Amino acid sequence: MSGFWNGKNVFVTGCTGLLGSYLVKELIDQGANVTGLVRDQVPRSNLYQGSQFEKMNVVQGALEDMQTIERALGEYEIDTVFHLAAQAIVGVANRHPVSTFEANILGTWNVLEACRRQPLIKRVIVASSDKAYGDQEQLPYDEDMPLNGKHPYDVSKSCADLISHTYYNTYGLPVCITRCGNLYGGGDLNFNRIIPQTIQLVLEGEAPEIRSDGTFIRDYFYIEDAVKAYLLLAEKMEEKGLAGEAFNFSNEIQLTVLELVDKILKAMGSELKPRILNQGTHEIKHQYLSAEKARKLLDWKPDYSIDEGLEKTIEWYREFFQK
Repeated sequence: MSGFWNGKNVFVTGCTGLLGSYLVKELIDQGANVTGLVRDQVPRSNLYQGSQFEKMNVVQGALEDMQTIERALGEYEIDTVFHLAAQAIVGVANRHPVSTFEANILGTWNVLEACRRQPLIKRVIVASSDKAYGDQEQLPYDEDMPLNGKHPYDVSKSCADLISHTYYNTYGLPVCITRCGNLYGGGDLNFNRIIPQTIQLVLEGEAPEIRSDGTFIRDYFYIEDAVKAYLLLAEKMEEKGLAGEAFNFSNEIQLTVLELVDKILKAMGSELKPRILNQGTHEIKHQYLSAEKARKLLDWKPDYSIDEGLEKTIEWYREFFQK
């Protein structure tokens, strides 16, 4: 540990989610004073596994409420913001686009506008997504490609990403943007996502279901690698003059959905065969990222292979479902 976070006043949105829960715990372990924005009570969140949450400040509120965010930043004298909260489920976004836009677009400009008004803010990290790139003829995605979302979730992330650039370019807000692949790891309670859903079904003795035709290619990124990437970027922002930059983070290994499910079945010692539903609509077919910029500018690399990450993830859910 570098000691960088000791005594820092950090505000985290989305702290009961997968990434937020791991990030908050690591920040507290490294001595940060963490304040989290919490909209819904999620008692089974990974945030509450362990004792770190007892040391954080909790502000009840939603991204749509800028006054609450601005009050929290001021009263807790925040110097670092990790904006992670979002409506992150593609299917929900397709069914409920307006609430997705309100959370992901309005919520982002509320956070950034509140930051702009706070003189103590030194660094802001905004979680975008590989989905912000939309469909591209050339792969892998790199940071110079246009943001080209077409469907509700993708568009919400493209917009939030561009708004973040606006706050840097127009107001000089020290903001960086992360674009990661599909995060996975123990603690993801969205069981319509392919990895936790597959693990749950196999543990229950049922055949896993693949919503698409199984050929969609995705980038899967283990949660502990993501936390280290976010912290490293925030630590290097001032030192390397990175404000206004976007970074892809990825293990740069691409898998079809069917290959991923087969890996999970093998790791769990299961002979079940997946059911391919072929019902996927309004989704990008192939997505994967180049992390060359992060490797070169940040000297970053992931610690976990896909097999190592899946092994830790499966073990987490085995314990979770035994409780």
